[in-house]
Amino acid sequence: MWQSFVALGDSFTEGLDDPYPAGAGYRGWADLVASRLAAGRPGFRYANLAVRGRVFGQVVTEQLPAALAMRPDLVSFAAGGNDALRRTFDAAALMRRFDAAIASIRATGADAVLFRFADLSRRLPGRRILRPRIDLLNRAVEETANRHGARLVDLFGDDEFGNPRLWSADRLHLSAAGHRRVAAHVLAALGVAVEPDWLASAGPPARTGWLRARAGDAHWAAAHLAPWLRRRLTGRSSGDLRHPKRPDLSPVQD
Repeated sequence: MWQSFVALGDSFTEGLDDPYPAGAGYRGWADLVASRLAAGRPGFRYANLAVRGRVFGQVVTEQLPAALAMRPDLVSFAAGGNDALRRTFDAAALMRRFDAAIASIRATGADAVLFRFADLSRRLPGRRILRPRIDLLNRAVEETANRHGARLVDLFGDDEFGNPRLWSADRLHLSAAGHRRVAAHVLAALGVAVEPDWLASAGPPARTGWLRARAGDAHWAAAHLAPWLRRRLTGRSSGDLRHPKRPDLSPVQD
């Protein structure tokens, strides 16, 4: 059984938007999984190298070598979502590097956890462009998982992720309920017992009339879409000057 776990990726793995109850940073599905894996395993250690805003190339060049040097038993790898949102998305180059990255993880003997992404095109503008990119990424992930014997977590196939209650106000990051559901899927893929309420339905979304829904769209565009567009135009990222929240393998503190 695993004695060390390193999580790689972007905001999805960093834990946005699932704040710790005490208010000190974000928790997220990877922290929940680490806590469960640490239970009853003295000496279990966990590192989370994910940083919000990171694109695939940054995850591979900045995080992957550090993870391999730690020689963990288990590595989660989730990247490419930020690339799919950009005009410069290069599917062929990303898929080649993705296969090589997972091959390098598996070559160490570590287990790898990969993800088929939930369908963000339901919640964001540009569905005709975004949905084919998500489909392409998910096919590549599944093929790579099969080729290298990785554990595959299929979020795309879970219709509950169409429920707005699993997403935060920015429509891009998961809510606390969404992170719990991802954690349950990861633990199930690892063959570890899951908290039943983590997979419980979040309940139907609140009903809103047409005018209220359009007002909500306008507020979202001003509060979340416009700042994102400004960062793209100025070459900045939400992760600029940020560092991983758990850069070293260390014991999990509940």
